[in-house]
Amino acid sequence: MLYYLVLYVRLALYKTHKKDISQTHPVTVIICARDEAANLAKNLPGSLLQQYRTTHEIIVVNDNSFDDSKYVLEELQRQFRQLNIVELKQEAKLIPGKKFPLSIGIKAAKYEIVLLTDADCVPASELWIDKMQQTFDDDTEIVLGYGAFHKTKGLLNKLVRWETFHTALQYFSYALAGIPYMGVGRNLSYKKTIFFRHKGFSAHNHIPSGDDDLFINMAATKTNTKINIDKDAFTLSAPVKTWSQWKKQKQRHYSTGKYYKPKHKFLLGAYSFSQFVFYPLLAASLIFYCWQLALIVFGVRFLIQAIVLYPAMKKLNEQDLYPAFLFFDIWMFFYYLIFAASIVKKPKQSWK
Repeated sequence: MLYYLVLYVRLALYKTHKKDISQTHPVTVIICARDEAANLAKNLPGSLLQQYRTTHEIIVVNDNSFDDSKYVLEELQRQFRQLNIVELKQEAKLIPGKKFPLSIGIKAAKYEIVLLTDADCVPASELWIDKMQQTFDDDTEIVLGYGAFHKTKGLLNKLVRWETFHTALQYFSYALAGIPYMGVGRNLSYKKTIFFRHKGFSAHNHIPSGDDDLFINMAATKTNTKINIDKDAFTLSAPVKTWSQWKKQKQRHYSTGKYYKPKHKFLLGAYSFSQFVFYPLLAASLIFYCWQLALIVFGVRFLIQAIVLYPAMKKLNEQDLYPAFLFFDIWMFFYYLIFAASIVKKPKQSWK
């Protein structure tokens, strides 16, 4: 209940402050792709057709693809002058994952502000670049955006979107509390200056994943990080279609959590533990202790969640999940059981 009342309520109550003076900055959008010909043909035009009046470029790092990515990109480059292609033809054997191609893309960027997304993502609007860059000012070096998933039918889609919302509820709220700890590579922006000041991903090059959350965990501070939850600044991705794909995806993400700063590991771990033990202890209290008191505790917790979750969901356009939030909350007990092994399991070395 303390996490909801002290942390998560910050996102629920958050209001975007409009700037008195709107300034536009040159922006480099960077997309890393490996064997993503179909996704590039489908999604890349969404980045290329942005309504942005200031100088910008789109860099696609084609990382050793064996499919038709090269030809798809060359055809799009004929139509859009702002598209620049970086072809990688050699593997970085000692740097597994996406970090090497992303580093190459950042080094090739012409402009100070880089905006990151993935090949399977499409901007939610033609104002994505404009809205994200508006968050920057002289003190801001990192902007955390929301990478949503398309809404489709089925239980898996709802569970994927709930987990995505729940993660965003955490990292946005922590950032608003002055203790930012992660961002998602589907929608993330920072300045090249901070990337080079921290020597890129050198501190965790040996870890296949973490190009987004581990870098932000290392570089983000109370004063240099802001969030952007404007719906025009979202990106949208196609969710996984099978349970096994989702499990692999989440295992890769959770394998990086053990490298977070101690204070973040403690806060996140304590919350997960409290969430995990709540329902078993509730059941035990109902059976072996005082069922009236147990129901009062459950009711107060439920009410606090209901009050905080709806405005937070509405801000992230996930309010259709609200009627079933109790089901999703109970589901988290099983979620932690399924993915607990990911904390100690060695992650896959390839990013694709």
